[in-house]
Amino acid sequence: MPDSSAAIYSEIQALTTALAPRLLEIRRHLHSHPELSGQEIQTAAYVAGVLSSCGLHVREGMGQMGVIGELMGQTSHQRCLAIRTDMDALPIQEKVDSGFASRTPGIMHACGHDIHTTVGLGTVMVLSQLADRIPGAMRFIFQSAEEIAQGANWMVKDGAMENVDSIFSLHVFPSIMAGKIGIRYGALTAAADDLDITIIGESGHGARPHEAIDAIWIASQVITSLQQAISRTQNPLRPIVLTIGKISGGHASNIIADQVQLSGTVRSLHPETHEALPQWIEQIIASICQTYGAKYHMDYRRGVPSVQNDPHLTGFIEAAVADTWGREAIQILHEPSLGAEDFAVYLDHAPGSMFRLGVGFQNRLNYPLHHPLFEPDEKSIVTGVVTMASAAMKYWHHPSN
Repeated sequence: MPDSSAAIYSEIQALTTALAPRLLEIRRHLHSHPELSGQEIQTAAYVAGVLSSCGLHVREGMGQMGVIGELMGQTSHQRCLAIRTDMDALPIQEKVDSGFASRTPGIMHACGHDIHTTVGLGTVMVLSQLADRIPGAMRFIFQSAEEIAQGANWMVKDGAMENVDSIFSLHVFPSIMAGKIGIRYGALTAAADDLDITIIGESGHGARPHEAIDAIWIASQVITSLQQAISRTQNPLRPIVLTIGKISGGHASNIIADQVQLSGTVRSLHPETHEALPQWIEQIIASICQTYGAKYHMDYRRGVPSVQNDPHLTGFIEAAVADTWGREAIQILHEPSLGAEDFAVYLDHAPGSMFRLGVGFQNRLNYPLHHPLFEPDEKSIVTGVVTMASAAMKYWHHPSN
């Protein structure tokens, strides 16, 4: 079905503008009532109610606290496009002074998932009014527990990606001004894994180190060697960040430690590098421990893979922004983020693309994500809904679909 005119994108803008007061109300309600990962009971019920009011078939309790809404367009077309939204908040005490600040002590929407949920619901409200022009099925996935990188796995396990052909998503970005959309072709975020290392030596008197095997000293060699080896043995065009964030061990100042625990995170962008990391890290640890007579135990736990935006689908998003907001609203992102995003889990089942929704204020300090003073510009909500709904229509009206 060819994309014959700009009329439908003007209609999307008009529908979204009319919904703007309601969308603002939704966002402020969600922001005032944040819920932690896996505990989004009220948020999920609220989402389900809105989806039902738009005439969607709703499935609750998906992926524990997730919700799925199904919108059937022209059923002669068998393809299915999904839009994924995350709903959870963070264990952070909000410091923003507003009339709709979090009412739950110690919990805050500091990563913008209240904006995400609002944009997701707004997209449902708009596209449900255009269902007769959607030649297929739309699946709206409202996911629990993104912040602990579990929700996507739970949703997939419960069948959220069955029969899905493509998937879109978004994430707010305070360093991009409201009214602009960040577009990235290829790698958007990093694969994020967890690493625990135990160095096992032999205890002894601090005055006679030659009679012991010093686990603290050996652990320091492991940390230093891993960091040096990254710069000397790994392709610098395929970045790796290995951070040891926690060290524990030892008994007293004059006793040589017999055991040290190291815990950290490992980030990478390229799938081949990600695949090889556990073996590469263990080889370095084993070599050092063998040299100094220590033993070790390594626990390398795969987290979420890298978000790799599909070029074809990313092109739909870029074209949608150009047709609705003009090319000046497009901000091409030349560098990926080494943050993690479990949207990547869905991409193991279908191609997809995530865009960055600008939420920054002009001419003022914009605090980063996960900060107690993080505050998005609410004008971004309309931008997000129009962009997502238009990208969906670009997808459906392209000759290849």
